[in-house]
Amino acid sequence: MPEGHTIHRLARRHARLLGGQRVTADSPQGRFEDGARLLDGRVLDATDAWGKHLFHRYDELWLHVHLGLYGKFRDGTLPAPPPRGALRLRLLGEESWLELRGPSACEVMTDAERKAVLARLGPDPLRRRPDVDAFVDRVGRSRAPIGRMLMDQAVIAGVGNVYRAEVLFRQRLDPFLPGRQVEESRVLAVWDDLVDLLRAGVRAGRIVTTRPDDRERPAGRPRRVDAHYVYGRAGLACRVCSTPVQDALVAARRLFWCPVCQA
Repeated sequence: MPEGHTIHRLARRHARLLGGQRVTADSPQGRFEDGARLLDGRVLDATDAWGKHLFHRYDELWLHVHLGLYGKFRDGTLPAPPPRGALRLRLLGEESWLELRGPSACEVMTDAERKAVLARLGPDPLRRRPDVDAFVDRVGRSRAPIGRMLMDQAVIAGVGNVYRAEVLFRQRLDPFLPGRQVEESRVLAVWDDLVDLLRAGVRAGRIVTTRPDDRERPAGRPRRVDAHYVYGRAGLACRVCSTPVQDALVAARRLFWCPVCQA
């Protein structure tokens, strides 16, 4: 599932491609026909992202998209290719087109409905002036494991399975430690690290969490095999202590951790 950095990149890209333009909207698949009709002929005033939720503003209406596990945007310059397959939404601007396939949510909503969605979400480390205290408070009051809480979008928005595993390793935190047992200073360190990692993800368009000295090839662009400390590396040697990385199902997703570094 795309994590928060991807959604923020999409919001910026869509603003560059279609911002300020009157769009043509349709739903070749037919599942979003009514919504497309509401957007057709309107001007894309702004785009926004909060966690894993993407928004386009058209006058008083908002397009809300959550990509989920299978959703994907594609774009290009006009003319747009002929619609093929399960194409949920297509937007045409003056020079560019966007296509959306397979999202878990694609809907037109009012401003009040958008605010209701945002009210269910925790602070997003990529937003301006996020409510860090809300994150610290929710973690500090919970008996749930910190490794589960980081996947709860009501606690912190935009963090997914990769960032969850990697920030816990970087902060040497046991993923099974209850939130209320994690010192406040360490919770803040997790937040600060996520801010840095997510911002780097926005810039690079990929998730790289390893420090140069911990890679097999410290110089140059990080290779995919060098990008992560523990994520996807079950059974392989920890980059720091050489202990085999372990994995378990936590919050319906595979969590990876080092039993020595994170003890």
